[in-house]
Amino acid sequence: MKNLAVSRRYAKALILIGQEDGQADGYNDELFAMVGLLDANEGFEQALTNPLIKKSDRKKLLDAVIAAAGFSKVMKSFLSLLFDKGRIGFTRDIATYYNTMADELKGVVRASVVAATSLSKTNISKIQKSLSQKTGKTVVLDVQKDSSLIGGIITKIGDLVLDGSVKTQLINMRETLKKGESA
Repeated sequence: MKNLAVSRRYAKALILIGQEDGQADGYNDELFAMVGLLDANEGFEQALTNPLIKKSDRKKLLDAVIAAAGFSKVMKSFLSLLFDKGRIGFTRDIATYYNTMADELKGVVRASVVAATSLSKTNISKIQKSLSQKTGKTVVLDVQKDSSLIGGIITKIGDLVLDGSVKTQLINMRETLKKGESA
């Protein structure tokens, strides 16, 4: 839990810098580029976080990678700060929180739609348009298929869940019938 709070704090600090200098999207791209480097090179993150390797050697490795990646001055400073504070291992979580905050700045909200069957592009467009009207923001949909729903869809936007699945309706109906029997 503490790690999430720390990650959120660093992401918020970077987004404030991004707002000031108008580079919020650029920093988002650079953060995800760093996450890509960590993911693509198995030993890289271990080398940065391994206490058995001298801190100066780990810092040289990070500096060399940052220089080769061509990150902005702010991102270089940010990643160096994360390293110096022992938080470089939180880069993925920081990138996730930062992306969410950057989307909010642009008026974009991410939603997921789980449907019992594959949805046509027309239906996806209608759902997206309807959610955009309700939220007043641009909606980016993540559409998935789950045949266990039997029919209908489940939509999630942040903490809001709109469950219109047949499976849930059947469960609710069963609970209602059980209550009727016991009364």
